[in-house]
Amino acid sequence: MVHQPPSGARDLLPLDVAQKISIERRLQQVFHRWGYHRIITSTLERLETLMAGGAIDRSTLIQLQDAEDGELGLRPELTASIARAAAMRMSGTRWQPQRLYYNANVFRKGTDTGSGGQQEFYQAGVELLGAGGSVADAEVLLLLSECLQNLEIDDWHLVLGEAGLTATLLEPFAPNLRQKVRHAIANLDRIALETLPLSDELRERALLLFDLRGRPEDVLEIVAKLDLDVAQQAALNELKSAIELLEKCQAKIPNLKSHIHLDLSLIQTFDYYTGIVFEVVSSSKSGQRVLGQGGRYDRLLGLFDPQGQNSPGIGFCLNIEDLHQVLLTEGQLPAETPASEWLIVPQTPEAAAAAFDYARKLRESSPPIRVEIDLENRENEEAAREYARDRRIGQIAWINAEGAATIETVN
Repeated sequence: MVHQPPSGARDLLPLDVAQKISIERRLQQVFHRWGYHRIITSTLERLETLMAGGAIDRSTLIQLQDAEDGELGLRPELTASIARAAAMRMSGTRWQPQRLYYNANVFRKGTDTGSGGQQEFYQAGVELLGAGGSVADAEVLLLLSECLQNLEIDDWHLVLGEAGLTATLLEPFAPNLRQKVRHAIANLDRIALETLPLSDELRERALLLFDLRGRPEDVLEIVAKLDLDVAQQAALNELKSAIELLEKCQAKIPNLKSHIHLDLSLIQTFDYYTGIVFEVVSSSKSGQRVLGQGGRYDRLLGLFDPQGQNSPGIGFCLNIEDLHQVLLTEGQLPAETPASEWLIVPQTPEAAAAAFDYARKLRESSPPIRVEIDLENRENEEAAREYARDRRIGQIAWINAEGAATIETVN
């Protein structure tokens, strides 16, 4: 029907919005405490920006055509857009690093969205630009942990991987088979690995990579025994340093260590990741959900920099819809929209101006309060009281034509 929203779109009604804002505000509190500043980028981007560094599969883009700018697309994620903005407009900033956060909608098409064909999603996340190394990695992971704490989500675990190390461990496979091995590992498809036309040695290696998941100390011990080159050893050392730093911080963060799982078979859908990658997975009453994901991308900013100069970056996004479902199941979201504190009732038509003036003065109070004007010519005062009860309004101010107010508490 003409009056229905387009396929994959949906409307958020006032209670949906109140619950969404509740989540975003709690996340924003954490972002502010850590010194992050909000950035807003364009919803529309040039196609080459969205595709930069393997940021997205083109088939998932919602594309537009513009006579002047050529092919455009609705952003499917924020990292590429923020990298573009930072490289083009913030490269002369004197002080590094840049700590940025966002609350935004993103768009992806395709039937396999995991949300019933939904194409518009909401995300909140951070990007830490201009800082490399294990301390920066730890900051982002600790910030992520604090976000979940502030949302009072307990049943979660952090799955850590290392994109650069995993990619180099796949190099012994022939190019025509490497992507199939990568796909099978990413999708946890052991049968596909076992049936690929591989030599016994390569099949053994593929299955080893497939099983590189578990307690960090166990997985690190297995990888340390592999024949690693200098770059691989450096990546492993960086990952180990980040994990050790997280464990040192666990005294201040209850059960942080038990939340961490190392999975070197973790392969994200975005190809721009160069270092640590991670997912936050929840196993709450609403089922298992990926609440967020992120990683390090040390070559993405260089794609947008006018001089081609690389700068390190790491960030994460949290999926608001998945957080919403978890928190709703746990009863941690508002069950009703906020009620107004006051109902201002003009007792006669001539009292309308005085009623608006009285409401204005109430609205100017600190902290701000919600004030409604009664717009109906009701038969009697009890009808106004009934309206206030239905709307959960606690105070009524009856205003006469001279502006005098009679205050009543609604029971």
